[in-house]
Amino acid sequence: MAKSYASAVIEAPVERVWEVVRDFDGLPRWHPAIASSEIEGGGPADAVGCVRRLTLGDGGTVRERLVVLDDTDRRYTYDIVEGPFPIRSYRSTIRVAPVTATGHAFVEWWAHYDAEAADEPNLDRTFADGVYATGLTGLREHFGG
Repeated sequence: MAKSYASAVIEAPVERVWEVVRDFDGLPRWHPAIASSEIEGGGPADAVGCVRRLTLGDGGTVRERLVVLDDTDRRYTYDIVEGPFPIRSYRSTIRVAPVTATGHAFVEWWAHYDAEAADEPNLDRTFADGVYATGLTGLREHFGG
């Protein structure tokens, strides 16, 4: 299994950052590559098992299922159900932790996925840089950083 990872310090209190990140339907508020999001069936965005349909800036779509929502550890985990990536499985987690020395938030985002070995370097760039790092930069900007 391959792994992609990115992290960032967000200069805002961990509770405020978690409130924004926690919204499984809220990516368009802070991720510049996400044009829109919709919870299929219209249910709540914090219901484990719900599926969000993301429309990307280029018009492509990705469907993702929420599999864990943990308010104590400030993290959620989701699987890609359908998307344009050459993967057989994909499970990702985003987590918000306190930076105790400053009162800021440390956000990390990673995935483990199964793909052909030849595709892994390109997928790592796509996920680590194009999805996670871009999203974390957008999150930092959302909080004025």
